[in-house]
Amino acid sequence: MGPTTVRHGSSANWSKAPVSSTCADRFEAVAEASSGPNQALIDHLLAHAVQTGDFVLKSGRRSTWFCDGKQTVCRSEGLLLVADAALEAIPDDVTAIGGLTAGADPVAFGIAAVAATRGRSLRSFSIRKESKGHGVEGRLAGALESGDRVVICEDVVTRGASPLEAAEVVRALGAEPVMILPVVDRGGTCGALAEAAGIAFHPLVTALDLGFPYEGS
Repeated sequence: MGPTTVRHGSSANWSKAPVSSTCADRFEAVAEASSGPNQALIDHLLAHAVQTGDFVLKSGRRSTWFCDGKQTVCRSEGLLLVADAALEAIPDDVTAIGGLTAGADPVAFGIAAVAATRGRSLRSFSIRKESKGHGVEGRLAGALESGDRVVICEDVVTRGASPLEAAEVVRALGAEPVMILPVVDRGGTCGALAEAAGIAFHPLVTALDLGFPYEGS
């Protein structure tokens, strides 16, 4: 097999690297091993979001696989699969959903929109990486209100820094983060960080579900 274009991390350059195994092969292996409630979402991620090759992650570490979650959450059929799984997991008393831009944005807005079609009201919001204006209020864009019970979402987490940062901002704004919900837990470390912060952790899909080891340590 010739070289294929692969992406280095979430913010690095594109380069050529040989692929050691195809996602099609992994798709078949995972499908044979699992038929759980989120299998359709796993299949979609393997078909559209998972890449194999030689990657340099944002942390500087090398990896043989990468998951571009937006390739699932920015496709209508993929977003519906995400919303189906998320709405099964989100507690009934949650009133808002959001997280750090830009990884959380399509996830939060899509889940809130699908929830409305099913008779459930969820307000959505985005946390800017830098304040626009004065104080922590300048980091908020959207419909978060003081007193809200909040799900912090993300497309893919590796170390877990982004959702924990979003949770801190949510608390500073007078709301309560009750769950961190990534579409994919790639790293396997965010759960412990969430527990230490007193927040439930519920990934829709894990690296292990996709047939890969965790890479967040």
